[in-house]
Amino acid sequence: MNINHINRIGAVHSYRKQVSAGKPGEAGRPGPKKDGVEFSDEALKLLESQPKAGGARAERIAELKEAVSTGTYHVDAGKVAEKLLPRLLDHPNT
Repeated sequence: MNINHINRIGAVHSYRKQVSAGKPGEAGRPGPKKDGVEFSDEALKLLESQPKAGGARAERIAELKEAVSTGTYHVDAGKVAEKLLPRLLDHPNT
């Protein structure tokens, strides 16, 4: 009975070569790349052109925060059910 296959050891060695190639500090080899994000000029222009949270919206948010903190905020269960029911009917398995 043969348990260990000779050819499988080669796969481990090739993996070790890949891992050691990415180690920083070795002569002639760059370190691993770091993740980064760059936004295009068009994306920055779109972001700047969007309206900021204005007075009416900020006032409504302040009212809601106050109602939640004082315990006077009321949730209408009927409205919640109206919004949930179509989603539940579309996805019966979830």
